[in-house]
This record gives sequence, structure tokens and C-alpha cells, in this order.
Amino acid sequence: MKKTIKKGVKKILLIIIVLLILLVISLIIYKLLNNNSDKEDIKVVDSIEKYGYNLDDRDSALMKSKYEELKKVLNSDEINYEEYAKILSELFVIDLFTMNNKINKYDVGSVEYVYTDSVDNFKLNVEDTIYKHMENNSDGKRKQELPEVKSIEVVSINSDEFEIDEESYESFVVDLDWNYVKDLSYDNTATITLINLDNKLYVVEYLVGE
Repeated sequence: MKKTIKKGVKKILLIIIVLLILLVISLIIYKLLNNNSDKEDIKVVDSIEKYGYNLDDRDSALMKSKYEELKKVLNSDEINYEEYAKILSELFVIDLFTMNNKINKYDVGSVEYVYTDSVDNFKLNVEDTIYKHMENNSDGKRKQELPEVKSIEVVSINSDEFEIDEESYESFVVDLDWNYVKDLSYDNTATITLINLDNKLYVVEYLVGE
């Protein structure tokens, strides 16, 4: 009798384990599908190839305007890194907080401006915070109201140094304010730090303003 009960318990445990494995696999597949869903429909309309910056057809008018400003700065004979830092900070904010053109929570904006070693953490953080409640729009039927940055202003910029793994880098600290087409209570002021690494700027820190 005891052996029969033990066999029954083992069978139930085996079924539970199999179901849990199937559930985990299903969640992974779902995330991968939603992460890449409809991305092939997003067209890159312009690129600054040397720096890896792209402009997509879905980007807002403000984003396109700032991108053209950046392009002029980077195509200059001598790059003004302070202007570069200002515009890149603006692009970072515009792309991150213009969420009405994103497919789902995994379609994180501004990744191309972030320090390479921090990209994965940045994406996970955005998915779990700012984009957490974003509804999926793979079918184009989303009704959810999402923010779009309407205007942005650099309040101040200062030179500094920023340390990563005990190595110090030249940096810029940029304070910004911005407004939305409709106020949905998202961030509207922040301090962004960028480092200069091999003559290319990367965002390494984002702090919400008071």
C-alpha cells in the first residue's frame, strides 16, 4: 500500500515538474515573439553609420529635427562635443519617452545612445518600470494613451569626470526639461551623464530631476 502511495506521489510530482517546465518554455517563447514582433516593419530612413545612430520612419517630427541637428554637428570638420552632448541627451529623452510609436514594452527606445556594457540592464530596467504597463500593439489596435515628447530644453551643461570600473572618463552632465503632447504624469525633468569613449558619447546615467 505504501509503495502504491509513493508511486502516486512521484507521478504527481513528475507531472507538476513537466507542467512547470512547459510553462517556463511558453513564457520564454512569448517574450521572444513579442520582443521581435513587427520589428521588420520599422524602416530606417537615415543613418550616421560611423556612430551607429539611426532615424526610423516612425520617429516623431521632434526626433527627426534633433537628429538632423546631430548630423550637422557630427559632419563638421571639428566636432563640438558640448553641442554633441546636448543633442544626444535630447534624443535620448525624446526616444525613451515618446512611447506611442513603440510596439510593446520590449521595444525600448534610446538603446543606441547607451553605454554598450549597460544596454542589457538599461533595457530590463525600462521594461520593468517606464514601459511596464505598455499594452502590446502588434495588431495595431491598441487604445491605450501613451506619451509623446512635444518639446525639450537643455537647462545647463557641465564638464566633469565619471568613473567606470575604477577608470575615469571625460563626461558631460546635462540638465533637461521637457513637455508632452498630453501630460500623463511621466518624468519631465532629468540629469543625464554622458562619457566620451574613443570620440563617441554614451549615456551612462539618468537621474530624475526634482
